[in-house]
Amino acid sequence: MAKRITNRNEDYSQWYLDVVKEAKLAEHSPVRGCMVIRPNGFSLWENMKAALDKMFKDTGHENAYFPLFIPKSFLSKEAQHVEGFAKECAVITHSRLKSVEGGVEVDPESKLDEELIVRPTSETIIWDSYRNWIQSYRDLPILINQWANVVRWEMRTRLFLRTMEFLWQEGHTAHATEDEAVEETLRMLDVYKTFAEEYMAMPVKTGVKTASERFAGAVNTYCIEALMQDGKALQAGTSHFLGQNFARAFDVKFQDTDGEHKYVWATSWGVSTRLIGGLIMTHSDDNGLVLPPKLAPIQVVVVPIYRNDEQRTEVLEYAKPIIDELEDKGVSVKLDDRENQQPGYKFAEHEAAGIPLRIAVGPRDVKNGKLELARRDTLDKNIIDKDGAVDHIVDLLDTIQSDLFNAAKERTANQTTEVETYDEFLEKIEEGGFIYAHWDGTEETEARIKEETKATIRLIPIEGKSEPGKCMITGKDSTQKVLFARSY
Repeated sequence: MAKRITNRNEDYSQWYLDVVKEAKLAEHSPVRGCMVIRPNGFSLWENMKAALDKMFKDTGHENAYFPLFIPKSFLSKEAQHVEGFAKECAVITHSRLKSVEGGVEVDPESKLDEELIVRPTSETIIWDSYRNWIQSYRDLPILINQWANVVRWEMRTRLFLRTMEFLWQEGHTAHATEDEAVEETLRMLDVYKTFAEEYMAMPVKTGVKTASERFAGAVNTYCIEALMQDGKALQAGTSHFLGQNFARAFDVKFQDTDGEHKYVWATSWGVSTRLIGGLIMTHSDDNGLVLPPKLAPIQVVVVPIYRNDEQRTEVLEYAKPIIDELEDKGVSVKLDDRENQQPGYKFAEHEAAGIPLRIAVGPRDVKNGKLELARRDTLDKNIIDKDGAVDHIVDLLDTIQSDLFNAAKERTANQTTEVETYDEFLEKIEEGGFIYAHWDGTEETEARIKEETKATIRLIPIEGKSEPGKCMITGKDSTQKVLFARSY
């Protein structure tokens, strides 16, 4: 199984695709740029979704659903928004087909009076609803989240990381004051950071995007950025302070306590199935997928080893109480008792699928009161006593979770540098990783760096880098260093 996976050092892009394939996460579909998410991949997304959904609800949000189709006129109401998404929109112009000899064609008589856009994001149609929902300060805040799919007409795609259709969640909130909206924006940024680090075991940097990189229609875009094993950055989540832009565009006002009618303040925020790509590239190795236990659909797989029916019965009776106890403690366990596959094949298959822990049980283990444990992250194997094994396994899953985070954190730290000059920057950017450097704050300098190095400003740190200096290119004054990297 492992031989089907390209070595990361030989071809990182192909390694990534091989991991996705061998772990049976997803595959390309007949529709260019779209993917089929297989059960292994979708169950991983379901676990991500469940954890995030609880975090959203714990912070006061409710789920709702809005139409997939958006009238074209809605997008034209907010100028920056339509400009940002105009080149990515899929447009529906007709409502039906008609039969012709040899197939079907678009019925020219079914042309729509107004074209519909397949949602690239839902701000416009949601704010049209909010106009009807909001009359008074008593109606605020509105804290809504939507789990949905979106379509963005991408030309260059890669499974999970960038596809024309993808799954995501999008939060859309309305507030009476600017301070409340900014607080919400930062709260959700922190939710994403907590999820990335505590569930995905993926360390992230947080900060605000530059004007050229912010979301179309936002006043400020905040983000979490993670560093992949190849030294490229991945934008893993965004939280936007929208100011009153969409409220003004859709005339959403409320009557305040002073009797005045005021425009509401807004936020939006989202993460997508791109997180699965980030998870793969943060932890996986040349043997396949590596999953943190908190998100793994199957946390422990039990592989019985036997040569005849008598041994099979003996081994399964020995393993069953362990499986039951683990499940009682909330551990997801799979018993792989397929008789048409050899244990070695099963081991390789589960390794490629990233299952955090494997238990092998054979007649000798039954006789000696033992179990063989194999960690997916380190590939270490240990023989342990059956007595006390369940508590040991539960603790070991916690250890694997923290070890994965610490390993990724150390790797990120080792690939993060600070430079003072452009010559240093040019040298370091070829090595990959995060680079902190002074920037003069102009779009001209930002564009020059991107053109000459393919590196972008991933974020302006919210705190921690407030040190005066000189821009590494122009020598102009700079109040703080910003974070650069090449990215996905």
